[in-house]
Amino acid sequence: MTRPSLNDLAAFAAVAEHRSFRKAADALGVSRSALSHTLLVLERRLGVRLLHRTTRSVAPTDAGTRLLSRLDPVLRDLDAALETLTDTSGPRGLLRINANKSAARLLLGRAVPAFLARYPQVELDLVSEGRLVDIVEQGFDAGIRLAEAVPQDMIATPLSGEVRFLAVASPAYLAQRPAPAVPDDLRAHVCIRQRLPSGKRYRWEFSRHGEDITIDPPGVLTLDDGDLMLQAAADGLGIAYVPDSSARALLESGRLVALLDEWCPPIAGLMLYYPGHRLVPSALRAFIDVVRQVETPALQRP
Repeated sequence: MTRPSLNDLAAFAAVAEHRSFRKAADALGVSRSALSHTLLVLERRLGVRLLHRTTRSVAPTDAGTRLLSRLDPVLRDLDAALETLTDTSGPRGLLRINANKSAARLLLGRAVPAFLARYPQVELDLVSEGRLVDIVEQGFDAGIRLAEAVPQDMIATPLSGEVRFLAVASPAYLAQRPAPAVPDDLRAHVCIRQRLPSGKRYRWEFSRHGEDITIDPPGVLTLDDGDLMLQAAADGLGIAYVPDSSARALLESGRLVALLDEWCPPIAGLMLYYPGHRLVPSALRAFIDVVRQVETPALQRP
């Protein structure tokens, strides 16, 4: 067997990662035809098929998956070694992070100011959107979402403590009808529904003593913004289902009342996540260190 070149192996890893010859070719700065030829020659030299190819998709074969699992750490270590030769003045360049609005707000409180003060040569591009995207495909270095939404093949570090979603309504609304005692009682109420970025309506999830209930709440008003849902609930337009942190001020002022409290347990909170199968840029490593320094201690306080 002729030993393949490092460039050929890196080309295979790029195609396997992107699951696309076009995207891999763009990332490598070569033509699609040249990349396809490189992979055909590599397979011929190794005497084994590494990729399943169809007109619409590309995926590693069993042999390709085994090779990729051993190859990725080698390429990461090599990239890290080369980076130490050029990155002598500290992190620099562009760092792109995709987050939802609550995560962006949390970062702007402590982590972002500390990071920018410490690493002025890094340009931070913090994109806030509700839509869950493929951070690799969209060119982001990291993403931030609730733990339950983080893809399983990502490496994640906690950004916030547990979060809790609550059903809430105004005293004026509750004066018109009895408060729900169990989640099924919501079917007889007017609820403020939420439209997800995917276009689907969010189903409310409740749990108590191992019993899980999902409700598609009835209602005539659907909103796509948490702040607007809180405002509508405070104005007496119905019951909303929102994070308790965002509702805290209205709950403390008495403009909102928490409902079904024992059916609303906490869940794992926000996580900062990034691909584990590619080089972690020095700017991202520095950002993660700052997050751990300024956010993680707060999570550990009693």
